[in-house]
Amino acid sequence: MPHSPRPGITQQLPLFEDDRLAHIINVASVPQCSVFRYPGGKTWLVPYIRQWLRTQSERPSTFIEPFAGGGIVGLTVAFENLAEHVTLVELDESVAAVWQTMLNDDAAWLADRILVFDLTAQTVEAELSRLTDVRREIAFQTILKNRVNRGGILAAGAGRIKNGESGKGLASRWYPATLSRRILEIAAIRELITFIAGDGMAIMRECADRVDAIYFIDPPYTAGGKRAGSRLYTHAALDHEALFALADTLAGNFLMTYDDAADVRTLAARYHFDVRAVPMKNTHHAQMNELLIGHDLSWLNFR
Repeated sequence: MPHSPRPGITQQLPLFEDDRLAHIINVASVPQCSVFRYPGGKTWLVPYIRQWLRTQSERPSTFIEPFAGGGIVGLTVAFENLAEHVTLVELDESVAAVWQTMLNDDAAWLADRILVFDLTAQTVEAELSRLTDVRREIAFQTILKNRVNRGGILAAGAGRIKNGESGKGLASRWYPATLSRRILEIAAIRELITFIAGDGMAIMRECADRVDAIYFIDPPYTAGGKRAGSRLYTHAALDHEALFALADTLAGNFLMTYDDAADVRTLAARYHFDVRAVPMKNTHHAQMNELLIGHDLSWLNFR
């Protein structure tokens, strides 16, 4: 039976009326609630997350996302009341500044700063070259960089958008009214979200004995020599063997996503995890598979 929405929170309808999922999710049909356009974002996975959580014997007490990034999954869980509480963890300091700002009293300042910013090539370069140690200003600079860099890449060396969407150039991904609204909507449910600026694996170790916790684990894709993660993320270095070993110790359930790589499948087999390949489209609209990994993925109704 669907969970009742909390007062003041809009309950979003499930993407599908039953448990049958399309083989490739149309991300345009998934409600957008993150302020980031994030490389490796998991909007396409949202319907699977809903299905996964509906198969649990009871609603999770805590939903933990140890590699939050843009946080589309954790935000969806919070907005749709799929868990009692959501904990997001992010190591990148600039990304963390955005979450910390949205979830404290500076959210309104950030929303207004985005609305009034006059975006031109000159104002962008002036703003992003300005040094600051004020967290809310770092948050604004991070969102701005995410929106004007190619692919939303925040790592050093990323270039700016040139032609952009429909030839709109640098401003083609700058939607100030939409971004402002999303920030205020996130701020409105901040009592449901705990944000931790730190090491996601350390948090997993701290919570490993909690049977009431459930984990969505989406690490940088650097296993098997993959270079995408190291190019896209500031903190891409990760001991994938240690992550799988840690997942195996969790008392609560987990769902992990990875690139479909032989080394990843080998690690999953070593720990007797269930693995399913799920079709999706990347940012270039090419069809590819990503892996879902967990103890039991029998709830997925296609192979």
